[in-house]
Amino acid sequence: MEFNVAVLRGDGIGPEVITEALKALQVVGEKFGHSFYLHDGLIGGVAIDTLGTALADETLRMCKQCDTVLLGSVGGSKWDDPQAKIHPEDGLLALRKGLKLFANLRPVKVLPMLVDSANLKPEVVRGVDLMVVRELTGGLYFGQPKRQWRTPKGRQAVDTLAYSEVEIERILRVGFELALSRRNKLTSVDKANVLQSSRLWRQIATEVSADYPDVELQHMLVDACAMRFIQCPAEFDVLVTGNMFGDILTDEASMLAGSMGMLPSASLAGIPRGKTFGMYEPIHGSAPSRAGQDLANPIATILSVAMMLRYSFALETEAQAVENAVLATLEQGYRTYDIMSEGKIRVGTKETGDLIAQKVKG
Repeated sequence: MEFNVAVLRGDGIGPEVITEALKALQVVGEKFGHSFYLHDGLIGGVAIDTLGTALADETLRMCKQCDTVLLGSVGGSKWDDPQAKIHPEDGLLALRKGLKLFANLRPVKVLPMLVDSANLKPEVVRGVDLMVVRELTGGLYFGQPKRQWRTPKGRQAVDTLAYSEVEIERILRVGFELALSRRNKLTSVDKANVLQSSRLWRQIATEVSADYPDVELQHMLVDACAMRFIQCPAEFDVLVTGNMFGDILTDEASMLAGSMGMLPSASLAGIPRGKTFGMYEPIHGSAPSRAGQDLANPIATILSVAMMLRYSFALETEAQAVENAVLATLEQGYRTYDIMSEGKIRVGTKETGDLIAQKVKG
């Protein structure tokens, strides 16, 4: 089979971790008889420096013509001037909008050999295997009006939290479909005791659940969910929530696994049935202070490739081969600096990529 992959390496450590992820993808192609054609483009700070924009129109067109997008992190202190007209993150937002990516999937799985690397007690994080589904294009971040102004009594500001039935239903269906392939439990997270938008969210969640009788639906307020993430995270399977709540909860959940360098993500343009167009990236930032030092953990990006194989190419066996190679590498004691512990073998970015690629090859 043949696939076209748009590769946007980004800033900071982005190019380094993308390089290692592509090693695994290349071996998958060789082992299973697939051809992955790579199409490179610029995004973020490097695009601003080179092209004068965080995402060029031709780059967006290239991404639309490909089967999927593999993305490195963007940004860095070099482009942090609040007075600047263009910021690296503008490219990411434009990419999500231009590709109509509305469902952000962030799996959080605490691997047995890394239980002691987490910030919480081993008995709390052991067995954690959850998926947070965040609505990506609506809610507080995009609602209008959104502005600041001055009054005789001082400055004021307003942001608008708005959701339509269509937006809520489609993200919930993503969650229910994922739950069917996991442990058949879905937690819908809202703030229905205060917000009208959350009350609508809860109503629609209940209505959609009728189409998924095998999935247990649980409603939970976002503050209670944040507390349960710390108290008993292993009780969760799939969680679905709005844009802002998802932004906060996914960062909190990432700490359960001990390092952001371990966690992949997918942003999908449809319900995950068969082949779904998506963009795949690690959840961590560009970490410019560590760039070029062979320090960064590439596992999150490599696992993002596994998600790409699963959701955009419908290649489950190949996805599992990549995930098993990551597990085998960790089981043999190899660790990057962020997950290093006593008695383990410290390795850099390139060696980690090589080790995993070798294990994919078998």
